[in-house]
Amino acid sequence: MSGEKAPAQQHEEKTPEGRPPSCRALVLTGHGGYDKVKLQVTRQGEAKLGPGDVLLRVKAAGLNFAELMGRQGLYDPLPAPPVIMGMEGSGVIEAVGEEVKDRKVGDRVIAMKRTGMWQEVVVVQADLTFLMPENMSFEEGAAIPVNYITAYLMLFEMANLKPGKSVLVHMAAGGVGVAATQLCQTVPDVTVFGTASASKHETITQGGVTHPIDYRTRDYVEEVLKISPKGVDIVLDPLGGSDTQKGFNLLKPMGSLIVFGAANGVTGQKRNLMALMKIWYNQLSITALKLMVTNKAIGGFHLGYLNDDELINRTMSKLLELYGQGKIKPRIDSCHHFEEVADAMRRMHERQNIGKVILLTEPKKKDKKPQADAGPEGNVEKN
Repeated sequence: MSGEKAPAQQHEEKTPEGRPPSCRALVLTGHGGYDKVKLQVTRQGEAKLGPGDVLLRVKAAGLNFAELMGRQGLYDPLPAPPVIMGMEGSGVIEAVGEEVKDRKVGDRVIAMKRTGMWQEVVVVQADLTFLMPENMSFEEGAAIPVNYITAYLMLFEMANLKPGKSVLVHMAAGGVGVAATQLCQTVPDVTVFGTASASKHETITQGGVTHPIDYRTRDYVEEVLKISPKGVDIVLDPLGGSDTQKGFNLLKPMGSLIVFGAANGVTGQKRNLMALMKIWYNQLSITALKLMVTNKAIGGFHLGYLNDDELINRTMSKLLELYGQGKIKPRIDSCHHFEEVADAMRRMHERQNIGKVILLTEPKKKDKKPQADAGPEGNVEKN
């Protein structure tokens, strides 16, 4: 998977009217607030397919916390602006490379890419596309890769989740939180502690969280220990800073802490140096001897740095199998047209979402009443 810069002119393919077709894309033009992500319309040149590539007409794409960090300049795998963001999406194949044998024009697929999925048409590696089940919507397809691969690999490949274990899931109403909760339910007798604001407790409980905890009004460490005095077997930590130390302390002997984010460092639209310094100052520092005498394990996970396509393919195959069995199903929080990307980012940033936030490539219908302060809408750039 490779990074993708903003669209550039190539050999042009003409429409019946004699003009090259247009392509809409969301481009990060610089680091900062929501206004740095702009909807740009370019004339689409002829796609340059490698022998193992496919050309995808994107229908839906996922929004992840990585893009919020990328907008602030805090996500190292993202190339420097201007760049098209987006790591996952779904759509229909429009062309295939000469060496592609197991994909054809018209196939509905899920696709992954380091960046570049937030555009109407994109070239992706065929071996990072996955055939969608007939009953799966494009929105669901775009919601699976990043969140479910992350949750699956942390729980099963790193933490070795087994029957009878207990798991603390932070941000249990977010995309990874929902995915982790569902995957925990594929293993018998797993207890899930989930942190979320009180307004989300009914929903996450219905989704499989055994013990919801309002992190805004309660000390989640105290709440966990009231129910399970010995602690938990697995902690999934997307927060960083002092919460990593708390997670380590909550582990039972033989337990595992998996760190996969630093959400505590993203506190406003723009980069907050004080929040970043606080995370750095409070980060967990531990010796190998300490791990040995406490009989605990710490692991780190970052999908953006996982250069193992075989593992990703194997994991996606398993996830699609679980979807077909009805054991997992993405919860779609909301869908936003490209024109509404600021609203989508704001919703995730303010932690209003329950489940996945999806971006739709289809233009927003003009007869729809625009939402207040919709960001890039009405400010479309044409190249």
